[in-house]
Amino acid sequence: MRNFTLSTLGILFLLLQVCRGGTSRRCKGFDQNSYVFAVPVLEPGLILGRVNFNCSGQKGVIYETDNPRFQVDSDGSILVKNPVFPENQTSFLVTARNEAEEKWDAVIKVLINGDELKDSADGMSRNIPVIRFPHSSGSSLRRKKREWVIPAISHSENQRGPFPITITKIESSLQKEIKIYYYISGPGATEPPKGVFSIDKHSGAVRVHQPLDREQIPSYKLVAVAKDDLGEIVEQQVEIFINVIDQNDNKPEFIASTFYGNITEGAATGTAVMTVAATDKDEKDNYNSIIAYSILSQNPELPFSKMFTISSATGLITVQHGGLNRESVNKYTLEIQAADIEGKGFTTTARAIISVTDANDNVPKFVTKEVTVEVPENEVDYFVTSLSVTDDDERGTPGWEAVYRIVFGNERGQFSVNTDSENNGVLKIVKSLDYEKSKQHRVIVEVKNEIEFISTMPLSSATVIINIKDANEAPIFNPETKEDQQPENLPVGSTITAYTAKDPDTAQVQTIRYRMGSDPAKWFEIEQDTGIIKLINKMDRESEYVKNSIYTTTILAYDDGSPAATGTGTLLLELEDINDNAPIATAPLHLLCNNNAVPVNVTIIDKDIPPNTSPFTVMLVHGAEQNWTIKNTENADVKMLQLIKEIDPGMYEISLKVIDSGEPEMSQVTGLRMEVCDCHDNGACKDRRAAAAFGISGILAILGAILVLLILVLLLLLFVKRRQKVKKEPLLPEEDVRDNVYHYDEEGGGEEDQDYDLSQLHRGLDARPDVVRNDVAPVLLAPQYRPRPANPDEIGNFIDENLKTADNDPTAPPYDSLLVFDYEGGGSEAESLSSVNSSTNSDLDQDYDHLNNWGPRFKKLAEMYGGGEE
Repeated sequence: MRNFTLSTLGILFLLLQVCRGGTSRRCKGFDQNSYVFAVPVLEPGLILGRVNFNCSGQKGVIYETDNPRFQVDSDGSILVKNPVFPENQTSFLVTARNEAEEKWDAVIKVLINGDELKDSADGMSRNIPVIRFPHSSGSSLRRKKREWVIPAISHSENQRGPFPITITKIESSLQKEIKIYYYISGPGATEPPKGVFSIDKHSGAVRVHQPLDREQIPSYKLVAVAKDDLGEIVEQQVEIFINVIDQNDNKPEFIASTFYGNITEGAATGTAVMTVAATDKDEKDNYNSIIAYSILSQNPELPFSKMFTISSATGLITVQHGGLNRESVNKYTLEIQAADIEGKGFTTTARAIISVTDANDNVPKFVTKEVTVEVPENEVDYFVTSLSVTDDDERGTPGWEAVYRIVFGNERGQFSVNTDSENNGVLKIVKSLDYEKSKQHRVIVEVKNEIEFISTMPLSSATVIINIKDANEAPIFNPETKEDQQPENLPVGSTITAYTAKDPDTAQVQTIRYRMGSDPAKWFEIEQDTGIIKLINKMDRESEYVKNSIYTTTILAYDDGSPAATGTGTLLLELEDINDNAPIATAPLHLLCNNNAVPVNVTIIDKDIPPNTSPFTVMLVHGAEQNWTIKNTENADVKMLQLIKEIDPGMYEISLKVIDSGEPEMSQVTGLRMEVCDCHDNGACKDRRAAAAFGISGILAILGAILVLLILVLLLLLFVKRRQKVKKEPLLPEEDVRDNVYHYDEEGGGEEDQDYDLSQLHRGLDARPDVVRNDVAPVLLAPQYRPRPANPDEIGNFIDENLKTADNDPTAPPYDSLLVFDYEGGGSEAESLSSVNSSTNSDLDQDYDHLNNWGPRFKKLAEMYGGGEE
């Protein structure tokens, strides 16, 4: 308890010290006591590098130097302020000071031309920063977790060499005990761009071999490792960051070669005109990339030589002197300069063209002050007149564009005025004018410009007198849309309603007559003189022409004026529903399982509307109640059909009788188709599953079996024929029957054919069967048949050679020579079959009994033709 109290007091004391401003405990100071920066040359605006000051929670840290040639920015960047000095190196002190007046110092050493970065005679310069491992305790080579001490490595871009230049060195404390080899990897070493950096594996010196370009690669990240003689890593790898110090090697570039701007004549001093902009590829927010703008010249120098000025920091061009007059000078050309290092470095130029725009110092004036026109009544979007104006301002400018408005005579919004492409005012009628209400209208139009005038001047106006010309107007129904209600079973011939119109032309005496307009169902007729509408066909609320129980029809009323005018009235007839439609039950075809039948939702549809619809009474009829039951649901239009016991699988039609609640009630019996089957545990029908499983595999199995059976039959026939040939005595030459033709679907060429298909010759050879001859000794090599020649003239040689080959072929069928019989050719020794009469009448006179004597090969023909008449 005592220790806890002391610890608590200690923590409270530390917190109190922090609250009192004990900032020194939160500030660790610079991460290094000294920094070395190497540059090829010192010039104003050059950033040597950056010092890192660790002080959490401190916002008021101020950097100072004891050398006025250098400046330290708030982010720790060290900047060259004054011109180059001749020394090869220089040192100065950087001090960081906080609000509590505590301070920390760091030594900065600047090496010029990289002289002291080169390897010295003893192997390494003392000014090269060294990365070392922490010292280990004891002599054991086994180390626990270590970290590299990584200093800030900075190297200036564009160094001239001579190369290589040593920029840092890594060391391991184990090199005193064992032989250590150093290696680096990463971009610039082992990865593209390769060859930029290297390391001496014995000394650990890291060298750069070529000038660096910050605009291409601003920094490099290398990984260094230390290994022993066996190639084992003895230290943890460390990341070396090399920052490329920016040099002022890029001049500013304007984003455009010419900038364009406008300024209104008479603009006051300080009025913004335009902004020019330039960019610099050097490091952003660096002294080398800070651009200053200036105006080098102005053309013309009227009325003053410096009519404009430019902000050196932002490039904003503003008016410096008054007196801009478009009529005197309408355009100025300025030559603008952009220079980096706040105007002390590289420069570039661009042009700025400033156009002086017209100011609205002239009012538009009407050419004609008063206009009289005549227009017909009841016209809409009707052109009345065009009003012209003159304006001395520049044509096409906002100070010339006219804007018109009606200031009198448009209280009812019957007129509109707009500006056309010629800057004239176009007056139109937008609401119809009624001659009976007003025979004349007086309209006053005023004009001004799109922009305000620069001085107070009276506006110009014109008066338009509009006389109305009387026209025959169409009769007007009152009301324009009439609503009525009738039962849908109203008897034919009944009167629906009377719908009449009045003639608005009070000064004229005219007769109004009526006729039907739109009557899509053809239910009505109207009396021509009275406007009484009667029913001529039976109405039906459920008709496709009735929407939401409303039937819409139009009535036309026309007068006998010249020309005649027609008015339209709309009749909305609401039809009262009569219970004239029986309800029906509907449900999609369902597949139900005997052992787990899912209830089926049955929807009741009735074309009528309440109260002639639900609640519905639904019952099972025609024996369906023995296996099924019907139940109510929360929805009055939906019932639930349930199978109550297992039945034989199959398709069933369940009869449902549905009765509505109308007066009188309507009913109808509907048959619903349901399929019942025995199901597996997963809900799939057993029969369907077997059929599905049979599918392709079953079909393939059947086809395979058929194919095997056919092969067996063919082999059996060949075997039987073979035995018959062996037992039977050889036929006489004149009785020799050749039965080795295998392609009966190809007749080949006849005696009269001359266009031979030579491919048929080769086909027979390819299709010849494999026959084993018992009377010939087998040979090792099969005879080679000559392929069909490409030249038809060689077909004779082709046949002779293959004939000889077939005669010597031990695998050829008996008594066989050439296997192609579908190509007859010419000059056959066999008698022509062309003389055989194959008509059905000649068959009756033929005697085919002798086919029985020809042997088993003609047995089938003997059975077909030689069996006598049945």
